[in-house]
Amino acid sequence: MHVAAPEDSRLLHEARGIPGLHAFAQTYPNGLRTLPARRRACARLHAYLEEHRFDIVHVNGSADHRLVIAALRGLRPRPLVVLTKHNTKPMRGLQHVWRARAGTDKVIAVCEFVRRQLSHTPYRRCQPETVYNGVDTAFFSPAEADRRTDGRQLWIGSNAGTADYKGWTDLVKALALLAPDERERIQVVIAGHPPSAAQRQMLARSGLQDRFHFPGLLDDVRPTIARLDAGFVLSHDIETISFACREMMAMGKPVMVTDYAGLPENVRPGTDGWIVPVHGHAAMAAALRDMLNDREEVLRRGRAARHRAIAEFGIGTFLDHTEAVYARLLQGAPAPDSERGPDRDPASPDRLSGEAGHSRRRRTVRTPDMPASPRPAAGPPRVG
Repeated sequence: MHVAAPEDSRLLHEARGIPGLHAFAQTYPNGLRTLPARRRACARLHAYLEEHRFDIVHVNGSADHRLVIAALRGLRPRPLVVLTKHNTKPMRGLQHVWRARAGTDKVIAVCEFVRRQLSHTPYRRCQPETVYNGVDTAFFSPAEADRRTDGRQLWIGSNAGTADYKGWTDLVKALALLAPDERERIQVVIAGHPPSAAQRQMLARSGLQDRFHFPGLLDDVRPTIARLDAGFVLSHDIETISFACREMMAMGKPVMVTDYAGLPENVRPGTDGWIVPVHGHAAMAAALRDMLNDREEVLRRGRAARHRAIAEFGIGTFLDHTEAVYARLLQGAPAPDSERGPDRDPASPDRLSGEAGHSRRRRTVRTPDMPASPRPAAGPPRVG
């Protein structure tokens, strides 16, 4: 397996530290003004693809998708191209018609909402399948929070960032609906880029700035999550399944989410979290009041969130389902029925093992039974 990412990216830095994983510095210039740089990047990537003759090239966004399609021009036989759709941005227009027909063999959606969205785009010809994002449930595991001087305080927070579309500013209006003594018992922690000047001005106007805390960008979010009683992801745009939501649930925190896109696919309301309407300030305030009034229920939902994360959110499950997509694609097998809920197994438990060298669509691939594991099976197809 090879990872091609920009030299200054965290992905490439981490990939270089994993034994057996080949890390390749590759830029993905975007826009008409970068045409010379795009030509150089395309030539560099074409040479790398020609040298290694991958079975599958897996892309994750528009910039790398476009560059890979260009770099594969003239390469025969060419590898199969898999695209994962990570957001809810529209995929319309002639450029997507062309990419779907000329440079995409399979599309993976990170949640059912996105899969249904893809079924109304040119990529429906690529038989979209859902593979839910996985998190490391051993790394993100419950930890004892620091002792607090005031046990009456309810700490809620998010590691999803401070962008406006993340909806954290809706909490300001939700808190304003609570009684003064209720507001005084709530602390809000949001990790990510420091808030903008406009966001800080909004907080100042609300008079609630002392309720909000911004620890900034963190190399390790676990100590911050551990301090929380509950999490929230209140997005109203772009969001899909949310790694942040799944990381908080894996650490035993119940999460309040909006009914936007794939967020409700994480949470079972009344069991391991709360689902509120987008910009639903009254519903958010009611959920916060419930948290204040029944701390034992918050703890119970947190334990349920951890149990669900172990059962459904693990990296081993994510890898097995991704490899099953690869296996079916290499065999030319049709996609299974994707009309399922989040609790149904979206793929065979078999892990993929294939012969070395370049594969064809209908090459037979043996798939021996192996347990779910974050380690790849021996001898998988060569993936770039």
